[in-house]
Amino acid sequence: MSMLTPPGMGGKYRVTGAAYPRLSRKRSRRRIVFAVLGSVLALALLGYGALQLIDVFQGDNAKRNTASGTKDCPTGAAQPAAKGGPAAASASAAPAVTLPLPGDITVNVYNATPRAGLAKAVGDELRKRGFVVGNVGNAPADFDKKVPGTAILLGSAATDKAVFSVLGTQLPGTTQQTDTREGADVDLILGDAFKELSTKEDADKALALLANPVPAPAKNC
Repeated sequence: MSMLTPPGMGGKYRVTGAAYPRLSRKRSRRRIVFAVLGSVLALALLGYGALQLIDVFQGDNAKRNTASGTKDCPTGAAQPAAKGGPAAASASAAPAVTLPLPGDITVNVYNATPRAGLAKAVGDELRKRGFVVGNVGNAPADFDKKVPGTAILLGSAATDKAVFSVLGTQLPGTTQQTDTREGADVDLILGDAFKELSTKEDADKALALLANPVPAPAKNC
């Protein structure tokens, strides 16, 4: 045994003078704890940074929506009602339309079908409903037996479209045409598909809806 070898140590720990034993040091627990804490802190910082980026992007979207006049709202969220309730909102969104009165409309009733007396019967009913009835009789040759539909409303190019609309409430399915006449009267030419005028009740409802149109429903989010 070499003099350099401590008592009780031999084998591979024997000092021979040519090689020295290398004793390993135990890993420090403090370094492990610091490493773990550092990892946790790094993850926390990354998460906080991600939340900040999300808030920034959401804030930009809100600004863009506000600038464009739109706002985000959650699904199913109710839109604020106009002051005064739904009736006030409808009135403000769709003002009443000024229509000509039946007494301001002169209508000539012509029969383009083989049914005898049809023009007179329709003319009498329109007169009861307040219209001014002009000529009544058979349709001109250009239209006689040549109107397969319900009826044709024929007026001048300058005739107010509202006149056609008011007359249209008295019977559905009419078509509109114009000619070179100079007067404000309108021809109602009854066709083969005509059966009868709308009931007075239905015509009044259609006229009221025409005067007070229902606004289109607002789009929710």
